[in-house]
Amino acid sequence: MLYYLLYERLFRYFSPLRVFGYTTFRTAVASLTAMFLCIALGPWLINKLRQFQIGQFIREEGPKSHQKKAGTPTMGGVLIIISIVIPTLLWADLRYPYVWIALAALLGYGWIGFLDDYAKVTHRRNLGLSGRTKLLYQFAMGFLFAAVLLWMRSAGQFSTAMNIPFLKQYKPSMIIAELAKNPWTYAIGVLPFCVFAALVVVFMSNAVNLTDGLDGLAIGLMVIAAGALTVLTYAGGHAQLADYLQLARNPHTSELTVFCGSMTGASIGFLWYNAHPAEIFMGDVGSLGLGGAMAVVAVLIKQEVLLLFIGGIFILEAVSVILQVGSFKLRGGKRIFKMAPLHHHFEALGWAESKIIARFWIAGLVLALCALTTLKLR
Repeated sequence: MLYYLLYERLFRYFSPLRVFGYTTFRTAVASLTAMFLCIALGPWLINKLRQFQIGQFIREEGPKSHQKKAGTPTMGGVLIIISIVIPTLLWADLRYPYVWIALAALLGYGWIGFLDDYAKVTHRRNLGLSGRTKLLYQFAMGFLFAAVLLWMRSAGQFSTAMNIPFLKQYKPSMIIAELAKNPWTYAIGVLPFCVFAALVVVFMSNAVNLTDGLDGLAIGLMVIAAGALTVLTYAGGHAQLADYLQLARNPHTSELTVFCGSMTGASIGFLWYNAHPAEIFMGDVGSLGLGGAMAVVAVLIKQEVLLLFIGGIFILEAVSVILQVGSFKLRGGKRIFKMAPLHHHFEALGWAESKIIARFWIAGLVLALCALTTLKLR
């Protein structure tokens, strides 16, 4: 909105306003707006959550040291989402559909998380939506997202070809071209892409949710991941950079930089209150929303493979749960880890919570830097 007012309308009368035409400037302003908005609204929301007794329930089978966190205000993800949506609407060029898709993913998966959190709060125990119900909602949202991308592909605004690190000529599209050309077999031809896109989004949203088990762990990693995505979205939408890095340039992704900058700023702002010892937890409304938005951005810019690095710690946490559950069921109750997700395993080994958080952040930063390094190594 402010972009339209300051650049599209007032620039002709006051030339210094030309700075609002630069994506980098608006991304920086959006990031700062998101951060300060989150910090400013934080105390008010924390007091309101305490007033309505919306506190965290701690599982008895979890680490004993976490019992003292019971009652800490939760559902703080509402603050994160507000702090992302408002700066994006203010500073992005809203004529680009990619921005609306990213916002829809954030709000859609955030809503699923809200329903889960609300069920937990009303039941006063750690029982939200059933696993099947939550997955049903998540996959429905994922397939809807894939359908929108296919429609945009038919309009020439989206390509399903993925970028593969180190293999600049190899760009698989996950669509069976011959079948997709025939109206009678179109659904079969595009089914692999739909399934793949939905799986990426559902997996990452749940991965962030599973990682959110220590004060500041998930949101700190989101600062790193969102920052890396900000660089990738800018590079993919910039003509000279895309050519230099041998990326398929897509001008539609440039405004996603503002969204990712807002996500980075909001995550920093929330970390102000979520750092150990946490004053507020993001809840599923925050973790599912952020994870879904991160995955959707990666699909939009065709960097699904780099998401393995950018979200590497999130993925490790989710895989540790899958392995633990699989081992318990298939090996007669035997476990691989002392406790899952992975951060609880290190707690069980005697590591201090602050040490686990700091080392996971370091690992996440190293993985994100590795992802950015691959841009030129193609």
